[in-house]
Amino acid sequence: MVKILVCDRIDPEGIEKLREAGFDVKFLTRREMLKEEIRECNVLIVRSRTKVTRDLIERGRCLKLIARAGSGLDNIDLKAAEERGIAVVNAPEAPADSVAELTIGLMIALARKITFADASMKRGEWLKKELKGFLLKGKKLGLIGLGNIGLRVARIAKAMGMKILVTKRSPPSPQLLEELGADFLSLDELLRQSDIISIHVPLTEETKHMIDAEEISKMKNGVFLINTARGEVINEEALLDALKTGKIGGAALDVYGTEPPKNLELIKHPNVICTPHIGAQTVEAQKEASLIIADKIIRFFNSSST
Repeated sequence: MVKILVCDRIDPEGIEKLREAGFDVKFLTRREMLKEEIRECNVLIVRSRTKVTRDLIERGRCLKLIARAGSGLDNIDLKAAEERGIAVVNAPEAPADSVAELTIGLMIALARKITFADASMKRGEWLKKELKGFLLKGKKLGLIGLGNIGLRVARIAKAMGMKILVTKRSPPSPQLLEELGADFLSLDELLRQSDIISIHVPLTEETKHMIDAEEISKMKNGVFLINTARGEVINEEALLDALKTGKIGGAALDVYGTEPPKNLELIKHPNVICTPHIGAQTVEAQKEASLIIADKIIRFFNSSST
């Protein structure tokens, strides 16, 4: 019987599906036991909390599959898994709508100073005159990346009357650009033209600190920056410096270089809106991720047995 070790909490519907398919599913009860528990399991299910390191992978003598119930794979040593012949699957499609909606929500919060307005009202203040925001309609939204999430953000933003600018490694199809009314630009040109920039790329060696002091210097004065992808895509020190000078007018962050963040200076900046990595934290996204990853595990072992 295939033995599955679930290291992080996932929706119970996926667990039930795996058990109905005949898999032996066990939950990690104590994190310090992971190095021992992994020795006997065939499948490891994780979310973002568990870091699947080379050392851990090498201890998995029976391990055949690592399943990430979510989108990113930066918490898994993919090279070590490949060297051992261990397959890796994830569910990038599951949280796409939820992260896209959060991105748009953060964008609106920046434009209308919603978090500041709420906090001031709760202090008993009435700051109507001071809380002048700006329209998103007509603004240029620069999307760095146009995958599952970026594409959904683009479609919502277009419906709001925004002008879409896109940069990615390979050009989108002419049909997609026409559908979005979007322009495909180099990263440098997108940085120069955008009023708001939203990041939608995975964390890789190439994307780590892709937004650094040099890239920020190319942006419009007062630009707004949103990151719901991975924290290390932005150099946080450079971001903080740019917020202090006003080069960046405001930032909305759901992800951070270290989670939870240790240095709170960036978090506490008055022009920063923060959420604790909740992009995929909706009931629907969690259920979908659980079911998708269960299906992929079942298909993996069904195809292996044929």
